[in-house]
Amino acid sequence: MPKPVIFWYRQDLRIDDLPGLSAAAATGRPLVMCYVLDEVSPGELATGAASQWWLHHSLAALTAQLEHEGGRLLLLTGSARDALTELARAVDAEAVYCSRCYEPWAAELEKDLHDTLQEDGVAFKRYPGSLLFEPETVETQSGGPFKVFTPFWKACMQKEVPSPVSSVRDALSFYRNTPDGLSLESFALTPKNPDWAAGWDSLWEPGAEGARKTLQQFLQNSLDDYARGRDHPHLNATSHLSPHLHFGEVSPRQVWHAVQAHCEGKRALVEQRRKFLSELGWREFCYHLLHHFPTLPEAPFKTQFRDFPWLGNARHLRAWQRGRTGYPIVDAGMRELWHTGYMHNRVRMIVASFLTKHLLLHWQRGEAWFRDTLVDADLANNVCGWQWVAGSGADAAPYFRIFNPTLQGKKFDAGGDYVRRWVPEIEALPDKYIHEPAAAPDEVLAQAGIRLGDTYPAPIVEHKAAREAALAAYDEVKQS
Repeated sequence: MPKPVIFWYRQDLRIDDLPGLSAAAATGRPLVMCYVLDEVSPGELATGAASQWWLHHSLAALTAQLEHEGGRLLLLTGSARDALTELARAVDAEAVYCSRCYEPWAAELEKDLHDTLQEDGVAFKRYPGSLLFEPETVETQSGGPFKVFTPFWKACMQKEVPSPVSSVRDALSFYRNTPDGLSLESFALTPKNPDWAAGWDSLWEPGAEGARKTLQQFLQNSLDDYARGRDHPHLNATSHLSPHLHFGEVSPRQVWHAVQAHCEGKRALVEQRRKFLSELGWREFCYHLLHHFPTLPEAPFKTQFRDFPWLGNARHLRAWQRGRTGYPIVDAGMRELWHTGYMHNRVRMIVASFLTKHLLLHWQRGEAWFRDTLVDADLANNVCGWQWVAGSGADAAPYFRIFNPTLQGKKFDAGGDYVRRWVPEIEALPDKYIHEPAAAPDEVLAQAGIRLGDTYPAPIVEHKAAREAALAAYDEVKQS
C-alpha cells in the first residue's frame, strides 16, 4: 500500500472547493482525514461556548459526509503539532496538507509544525481556502497594507475572484488503517446542566448541507431587498451565513459566484449584489488588518486610545449582558444573542456603541462577551468590529458618532416588532413608547402592566448626560 497523506481540517469543515484537499487527493495517495481540538491555543482567545456548540454539530455533519463518501474523520486532541507529528509517524505519512489560518498564533504554529515534520522527512503543505484574496496580495501603491476599507475593496475589485476548485469527490481514496481516535462526545463541546442551547437545533443547521440551504434561502427570499432590508432587524433580510463561513462549511468563493450567478442579467439586483458582496469585502478587510496588525486583539489600532479613560462599572456591564439597560433596542439585541447565539448586524452596532460610548466600558469587555456567546464568533471580524465602533480601530467611526439607541430603534424597528419579540414585558406599549418606556405617562405604563424599575428597568444612564461624558472622554484622547 502506498504511503498515505494526512489532511488536517481546521476552519474548513467541508469537502467541496477546498484547495488543500484537492491537492492531497491529486497525489493519488490514500487520505487520513483528521481534526485536532487544539487545547494549547491562547486561553484568552479560545473558542467561546456558543461556537463550541456549533463546532460539535459541524464536526458531526462532516463525519457523516465523509462516511457517505467511504471515509471517516479521525478526532484528536492536545497540541496540534504533537498530535499531527505522532499521527504522521503512526501511519508513515508522506505529507500533511491543510488550509491556512490567519489568527496571530497560526503562522507560528504552522512554521513549528513544518519544522517538526521535516525532521521526520514528512512534507507540510498549506493552501488558501478561507478568503477571496490572501491578505499579503492586496497592497497600497506604496506596497503596504490598507487601513481604510474603500480603497482596499477597490483594489480587490481590480483582481479576479478565483472560481471554486473542481469537486474531488470521485478522486477521494481513504487510508484503511487509520488508527482509532476519540469520540466527538469526549470533546465535551455542548452544554449539559443546564443546556442553555436547548432549541438551537431548530434555529441552525451546522455543516456544509446547512450552509448550502442557508445560501439558497437567502438568494431566493432575501437578496432582492438586501440593501434596504438588512438594516431592519425584524425582517429576515440578512444571509445568516456568518457561522457557516467562519467554520468553513462554505467558502467565500462559493458564496461570491452563487450571488453573481443569481443576479446575472437582472438589472434590478445590481445594487443588492453590490451591497452584499461589499459585506464579504468587510470580512476580507478584517482579515487583512489582523494579518498585518496582529496585536489588534490586545491593543488599540490607534495608539492614543491606550490612555482612554474607560470606566469599570461591573453593574452596568452586567445589565448590558443581561439585556436590562432600560433601552429596549439594546435589551432586545442582548436577549436575542443569549437565546439564539446570534444578533442582527445593525443591532450589534447599536449595543456596541452603547457599551463603549454610553457606559464607557472597554471594547474588550464587549468583544469577550460576543466571543463567548456568538455562534459566528470570528476573531478578525469581532475585534475589528468592536474597535471600529469604539473609535480606536482602522477606518473607525468618528468619535463624535454616538448612536442614540431610542432614535435607532424608532428608525429601524418603527413598529416595534423586534423589540416586542425579545422584550415581551413591554409588548403592550403603544408604538409611540415602545422604544422609550421611560417617556410614557404613568397611565400608559399602568395599562401596559409595566412598573419601571420593577417589571422593566428604568434607563441605567441618561442619554444626553452619557453622550456628553463620552464626548469629553474622546476629546481628552484627541488632544493627547
